[in-house]
Amino acid sequence: MKIAIFGSCVSRDTAEFIPDASVLAYVARHSVTSLERPHGTMGVDISGLSSAFQKRMVTSDLRGNGIERITKEAEDLDLVLIDLVDERRGYWQFRDGTTMTNSLELESCGAVRDVRRQGARLVEFGTDEHFENWQTGFAALIDGLKTAKLWNRSILLDIEWAGAVDGAQHPRDDSFSRIGRRWRRLQRRSRDAARGLSRGRGIGDAWTSLRTVKPTEAEEFADRAAVANADYVRYRKSARTVSAAAVSRRSSEVRIDREHKWGPQPFHFRASDYQSIVESVLGLYAEQGGERS
Repeated sequence: MKIAIFGSCVSRDTAEFIPDASVLAYVARHSVTSLERPHGTMGVDISGLSSAFQKRMVTSDLRGNGIERITKEAEDLDLVLIDLVDERRGYWQFRDGTTMTNSLELESCGAVRDVRRQGARLVEFGTDEHFENWQTGFAALIDGLKTAKLWNRSILLDIEWAGAVDGAQHPRDDSFSRIGRRWRRLQRRSRDAARGLSRGRGIGDAWTSLRTVKPTEAEEFADRAAVANADYVRYRKSARTVSAAAVSRRSSEVRIDREHKWGPQPFHFRASDYQSIVESVLGLYAEQGGERS
């Protein structure tokens, strides 16, 4: 099966579990907002990136050519996978109205610092402004895929972020559970402060530790997933409404893989989760006749 991806790790990792799959085009680090008003490469220094893959993805975003990279493979493609993970960091809007995706790569090479000095401003994911511009960008993605007769071969991977590591229960989000988490965090703060005092630390240091104790890894994952999933709701709902086909999973149905090759993250799942997603993808592909249309 020959595949193209417009998205990031959710689609990429899923594709690795599809038998005999070959990814012909992988468009990552590329918000759909860049499809309409790409900034271009002028004035954005990415020389600090050492990875050829990173440079290729960032350059593609700056040029806004993600659709073209997919549609030029249209005659050979069996399937296009789409996910929304790369929207999570927002995008930079320049004074002339052009945009670039706020990727980790651009931040790590210093380009974000430079464009901020040029007067660009960050449009954060989840804001009304971001959502409205995302909608028009997603419509542009759909139009491009339809023009290339790829839309009926496209599947949205609508997968919520996992709130728990493999082997752990999914965190409940009712008021009683939230109170319980706050109480446990307060207990840890109190223990840390008491230990500090017993070891001769001053009251000021103990008070600081009481206020600043870090959440556990499990709490951090649960909190990040809860916030992201809430922010994604209207994006996912809008995308599902217009998508030709979609595979959905709730946060409670997936888990973080602690041994994932790219590290544990709420969007890095277990092998069994990807296998389940692939079964659904192949089922939809079969319903479409397994043919190009």
